[in-house]
Amino acid sequence: MYGTSSGAALAIEAAASGLAITKLALWEPSYIVEGRTRPPADTARIYADLVAAGRRGDSVEYFMAKVVGLPPEFVAEARKAPWWRAQEALAHTLAYDATIMGDYSLPAERVASVTVPTLEIDGEATFPWLNKTAQAIADIIPDAQRRTLEGQTHNVASEAIAPVWRSFSAAAASLGEASVAKSADG
Repeated sequence: MYGTSSGAALAIEAAASGLAITKLALWEPSYIVEGRTRPPADTARIYADLVAAGRRGDSVEYFMAKVVGLPPEFVAEARKAPWWRAQEALAHTLAYDATIMGDYSLPAERVASVTVPTLEIDGEATFPWLNKTAQAIADIIPDAQRRTLEGQTHNVASEAIAPVWRSFSAAAASLGEASVAKSADG
């Protein structure tokens, strides 16, 4: 299973719940362990209220400024960008992300219960707080390794992550086959 950002947090939850996941690859789960202030605990409600009031752009702005922590100047300019309308169209999904993330603190006990081989991947050029989170997760999950991809931001290029995932997937499959063979031999 592969998850990115809040999807990586959802993937952790799935693995910790005991679903039939054999390997887990995580791209920058957006938990905050240090380096910045967490968003308000009622962030999901704030998004839902803004969208219900027809203020989809304000919901996206809140996400960028209060959750991601982008500078106000960037957010103001982003509203003028050609891709802004696409972000507004997805504004209702921000409440789903915030529901998954809770208060954005790392659920260390839950993460520690992940027992499958895990690859924690982050970008060298991402937000520094995400690098700290990546290291914390790699330290907590018993069978985890961490890879940092040179030059990658939170919006990782598929051509950068694909070979890392393929390599991990193949290595994890080999380990699984070796474990099965070993247990069959006694």
